[in-house]
Amino acid sequence: MNPWPYPLWIAHRGAGKLAPENTLAAFRVGASHGYRAFECDVKLSADGVPFLLHDATLQRTTPAHGVAGERDWNELARLDAGSWHSPAHAGEPIPSLETIAHYCLHNGFALNIEIKPTPGSEQETGYAVAREAARLWASEALKPLLSSFRPDALAAAKAADASLPRALLLDSLREGWLDDARALACVAIVANHAALDAAVIAQVHAAGMRALSYTVNDDATARRLAAAGIDGLITDVVDHFAPDTLIHS
Repeated sequence: MNPWPYPLWIAHRGAGKLAPENTLAAFRVGASHGYRAFECDVKLSADGVPFLLHDATLQRTTPAHGVAGERDWNELARLDAGSWHSPAHAGEPIPSLETIAHYCLHNGFALNIEIKPTPGSEQETGYAVAREAARLWASEALKPLLSSFRPDALAAAKAADASLPRALLLDSLREGWLDDARALACVAIVANHAALDAAVIAQVHAAGMRALSYTVNDDATARRLAAAGIDGLITDVVDHFAPDTLIHS
C-alpha cells in the first residue's frame, strides 16, 4: 500500500459536540484541541452549491423547517445554525464547502468530506461535490478524502474526478461491500467501529485499502482498533483524545 497521508485522529463534524456540528466554529474548536484532520457532511443546495449539513431537513440544527436541498444557497447562508447548540454560538451560519476548504487549506488541515445527498440526488451530489473539491484543492498535494454510504454518489464522484481519493462508508459489512469498494477504486473503507476487528482490517489491507472507523468515543474501542491495525479514528470527543498521541506502535 502507498503511505497513508492522513492523521490517525479525525474530528467528527468538526468537533460537533463542543460546538454546533458542521460549522466553522466546530472546526475551530477541534483545531484548538490540536486536531489537524476533520470530517464533515456535504450536500447540494437547490442552485448547486455544496454546503455543510448532516440531515436532509433543517429543523434539528436551524430554526427553519423542510428539506435543505430544496432551498437556494442565499437562503441557507442566512440561517442560524448555532443557537440550537448554545447561546454562545447564536448566529453561526451554515458554511459552504468553499468556506471550509479555505479554512483547512490556510491551516494545513486534512479533510474527509462525506457526500451526504438529499435522497434522490445521489449522482448529482457526488459529481458536483467532487468537481468543487477538485477545483478548491487543485494546487494541493494532499487532497480531501471523499466518502459516502451511497456507491452511486461515489461512482459519480469518480466520474467527475478520478484522481480524488474515495472511501466507502459502511454501517455494517453488508453483502458485496468489498467488491463495491474495489469497483469504485476506493483507497479506504470507513466503517462503524462495531463492524471492525483484526480479521476485517487485515482483509481490507490485503485488498490494498486502508481501514478507518467511526465514531470512536471511548478508550476501550480506541485501544481495540489500534491493536487491530486501524488507520483512522473518527471521534466526537476531541477534548478526550489527544490527536498527537499514537496509541499504536
